[in-house]
Amino acid sequence: MAQEHTTYEPVSAAPVKSFFVSMLTRDIKLEEAILDLLDNCVDGILRSKHVESDKPYEGNWAEISFDGGTFSIADNCGGIPWELSKYAFRMGRDPKRELEAKGVVGVYGIGMKRAIFKMGKSCEISTRSGNHEYEVSITPEWIDNEDEWKIPVSPKSTSMDEDGTTIIVGNLHEGIATRFEEDRGSFQAELLELISSHYSFFIDKGFKVSVNSKVVKSRLRGLLFADAQTTSDEAIQPFIYQAKTDKDVEVFVAVGFTMPIPSQDEVINEQEEKRYSTEEAGWTVICNGRAVLYCDRTELTGWGEAGIPRYHTQFIAISGIVEFRCDDPAELPTTTTKRGVDASSVLYLQIKNKMREGMKLFTDYTNRWKGRTEETREHFAAGSPLSLSAIKAKTSDLKFNPARRSLPGASQYKPSLPTPKKQNPKTRRISFTKEVDEVAVVAEHLFDDAQENPSIVGEKCFDILLQEASR
Repeated sequence: MAQEHTTYEPVSAAPVKSFFVSMLTRDIKLEEAILDLLDNCVDGILRSKHVESDKPYEGNWAEISFDGGTFSIADNCGGIPWELSKYAFRMGRDPKRELEAKGVVGVYGIGMKRAIFKMGKSCEISTRSGNHEYEVSITPEWIDNEDEWKIPVSPKSTSMDEDGTTIIVGNLHEGIATRFEEDRGSFQAELLELISSHYSFFIDKGFKVSVNSKVVKSRLRGLLFADAQTTSDEAIQPFIYQAKTDKDVEVFVAVGFTMPIPSQDEVINEQEEKRYSTEEAGWTVICNGRAVLYCDRTELTGWGEAGIPRYHTQFIAISGIVEFRCDDPAELPTTTTKRGVDASSVLYLQIKNKMREGMKLFTDYTNRWKGRTEETREHFAAGSPLSLSAIKAKTSDLKFNPARRSLPGASQYKPSLPTPKKQNPKTRRISFTKEVDEVAVVAEHLFDDAQENPSIVGEKCFDILLQEASR
C-alpha cells in the first residue's frame, strides 16, 4: 500500500506547568518549604553585605507570619536586584547563570517557587533593591494557564523603607490552611525548633528571625576548651581538623565535650534534663553556614561503626561540628533538599573518617573514667565553652600536625585528654542501683534531705554498717 503523503511538523516538548507545580511540591514538607524562603533571605545578605566582624549579620532580620488565610515572610536582606529578576522567577537555575554571591546556600533555583506552590495558588512578591522597586503577582489563573509562562511585573505602588523582600501567599490549599489555623500552636513550635537548629550559625552572627512575633534563639552549644600551660599538659580540649580540597571546599571539624559527663548515679529528672539532653548531643553538619544535619547520633555520622560505639546516654556530653564552605554550593555534600548530607559523597566519606577518629578520643575518655566521674569535675571546671568562631580563632595558638590518610595538605590537632591514675590495689569500688523512691527515703533518714547525692547516701550506709561490724 502506498504511504499517504504527510507533512511532519516538529512536535512540542514544552513543559506542562501543572506537572511542574505538582511535582515540585510533592516530596517536600511544609516546614522545609518555608526554610527555602529563609535560604533566600540569607543569600540576599551575602549578595548585599560584606562586613568583617563577629556579628556581620547584625541588623538583618526576617519575619514570618501565618494564619488560616495567608502566609507571609518579610525581610530587609537586600531585595532581589532587577538584573536577577530574569532568573529569580524561573523554574530552575539557568546553567549559564553565574553565581551572584560567594558562599550562597541556594543552588537549584526552585526554592521560592516551590514554597509558594506548596502553600497556595496566589502570591504577591514586593521587593526593593537599590533604585529598583517592583512587585510580581502570581494568580490562580496564571498557574492554570498552560500557555502563559511570563509573570506580570509592575512598579511598586507604595515605597518600602529599606532594601528587602515581602512575600504574601494567599488562596491557601485546604491542608495548609488547617495547619496554619487549627494546628497553629504545634506547627509554630516545630518551625521554631527547625529554624533554631538549622540557622543557629547565622543567628549567632546577628541575623534575627521571628515566627508570629516570637524571636528564634540559637541552639548551637560551645565545646569546652581548657587552656594548657604546655603542649604536653593534659586538658579538656576539642579534636580539630582542617583541610581544603582541590575544588576549593574548605573543611573544618571540631568535636569534644559540651559539659561534664554525668555520673552513673545521676538521675535525669526534669531539673537535670535542662543540663543533660540527648537532643543536643551528636554531630551537626553545616554547609555555607546552614545546618543540613543537626545533632545526629546515627551511623550517618559514624556512630556504631568502625570501632565507634553506638550512641548511649553515657556519651550525652559529646558533640561535634563539621563545617563545609565553598563559593560554589554545588560542590557541597548536601542532598537536593539541602536538609541532609549526601552519604555517598566521596568528600563526606573522607571527612567521616576524621569525624570517627576525633569522636573516639572522647568515647574512650568517657569509658576510661566510667564510675569515677566525680574525679573528672576539675578537668571540666578548667574549661570554658567556645563557639565555632572562637575555636577557629584559637587554632593559631595550637600545634597542628599533618593529618594522615586524608586530603592533601590537611592538618589536625589532637588534644591530650586527662587519663586516670591506677587505682590503689587495696581498694575496691562498690556499685549498686535501687529505686529512686527508696533512695530518697534513706537520704531523708540519714541527711534530712531526700535530694542528697545517691553515691553519698550509699557510702554513708556502708560506713554505718562498717562501724557496727567492727565492734
